[in-house]
Amino acid sequence: MNEAMRAAWAEIASLAAAPDAAAIRPLFAADPGRFGRFSWAADGLLLDLSKTSLNAPRLAALLGLAQAAGLAERRDAMAAGEAINATERRAVLHMALRAPREAGFRTGGEDASAAVAQVLERMGQFTRLVRGGGVLGATGERFTDVVNIGIGGSDLGPAMVTRALWTPAAPMRAHYLANVDAHAWEALRPQLDPARTLVLVASKTFTTQETMTNAALVRDWLRGTLGEQAGQHFAALSTNMQATAAFGIPAERVFPFRDWVGGRFSLWSAIGLSIALALGWDAFTRLLAGARAMDEHFLGTKLEANLPVLLALAEIWHVNGLGYPTRAVLPYDERLARLPAHLQQLEMESLGKRVALDGSAVAQATGAVVFGEPGTNAQHSFMQLIHQGTMPVPCDILLVAQPDHPHADSHRKLLANGLAQAEALMRGKAAEEVEAEMAEAGVPAAEIARLLPHRIFPGNRPSATLLLPHLDAFTLGQVVALYEHKVFCLGALWGINAFDQWGVELGKQLAGPILAELEAGTPKPGAHDGSTEGLLRTISGAWRAG
Repeated sequence: MNEAMRAAWAEIASLAAAPDAAAIRPLFAADPGRFGRFSWAADGLLLDLSKTSLNAPRLAALLGLAQAAGLAERRDAMAAGEAINATERRAVLHMALRAPREAGFRTGGEDASAAVAQVLERMGQFTRLVRGGGVLGATGERFTDVVNIGIGGSDLGPAMVTRALWTPAAPMRAHYLANVDAHAWEALRPQLDPARTLVLVASKTFTTQETMTNAALVRDWLRGTLGEQAGQHFAALSTNMQATAAFGIPAERVFPFRDWVGGRFSLWSAIGLSIALALGWDAFTRLLAGARAMDEHFLGTKLEANLPVLLALAEIWHVNGLGYPTRAVLPYDERLARLPAHLQQLEMESLGKRVALDGSAVAQATGAVVFGEPGTNAQHSFMQLIHQGTMPVPCDILLVAQPDHPHADSHRKLLANGLAQAEALMRGKAAEEVEAEMAEAGVPAAEIARLLPHRIFPGNRPSATLLLPHLDAFTLGQVVALYEHKVFCLGALWGINAFDQWGVELGKQLAGPILAELEAGTPKPGAHDGSTEGLLRTISGAWRAG
């Protein structure tokens, strides 16, 4: 960490140590125009940070940290195709996936834009053929269902987008099979007609245990009806041509993507084929266009008005300044029900790091815990803790101004609840307000005294509001790219590599020997800790008894 960064972190710490550092309500009392100064717009999206405790000096200090960290320079290095994923010596070029061919993204001598264009052309052709009846199943019937078999980034992003944008008017239904727990397959199987089901196996290496186990289950099911012609019902999203051929998938049905595409940033690549099949090629290209619009905003806008940068700086203030280790994502739109799950992976897999780029221990906390549910459901589950718990939990509240249904009363109530939650978190309810309210309702003084502590809301709980004019492929592309760039910014500000994920490997390594012991029906003495060995013996005994 350079001296400028140390000074910037020290200034942030000093500002955060002030007695009023977390107070939000007084900021509105002192500045009626606060919304205008702490909200920003880009291509129709509005980001409101006025319900956080950011003020001009605090934001200036955070922008100073961005300057000291070389955020803009590191952003430009990413766009130039430099290997900013230092541990794996790879470029990070998910922006190339949604850019026009003439954008000229390059890395390691490769024309990345040309490579992307070639795959997109093949994806578009395949999508149009399948949806138009030019590619048929083994019995000559049109495909009505597509099953995407993947996990992590090969599942969460596409599943989230398809759920958000699919309508019953679409000619194909998309299904997502991720968990190696075969109960998931058993629940899905009765919904499918094997003669009309197209299967996508999404694994870059084509060796992912969960994905290949599920792919084998589905292949056996198809073969049970279609015989060896079941291969006509498969396509692969992978780079391992040898393994896909061994599985029985012809080369023309394999759609690759490069190693400069991280899984959690990959829904714009071949991994998004299920999106295109379910929604149509025009919708998929609009999704890419929305993400590209946010890319252009991120690349071309000054830091002080840059939405991903500002969202990241607010998180720095909350995590490092005020010590808030969690964040709730609350989309007030049922179509975005899976957005919190996608952001969990995007952020927590990227930012859950304890060492800096040079391998030294990080000097500050990194990576908030992300969770969430759609509104208004969340109000009847965990929002009690957020309003009155001991630890403030910053919230991202997403609102969509115009619905795609005719039920105006329902949508007004949805918006009213979302706006009210943000206002309630900020305002709270002081003791004198509670006392006056109860007295006006005729509650006896002794009962007021008894209940008063329980009905106080501390307030000064921060929230960021992201307002969309409507939800369609373009605006959803903007939102997802906004959070992708926020992750990049936080990685740069914390000095960590946001693009590797070594933390997922240890469990995979240990699972192999344990699987062998489960298959043998007995644990290997001394191979594990006492707890794991005891659990293995108990499971093995239960199986023998069964």
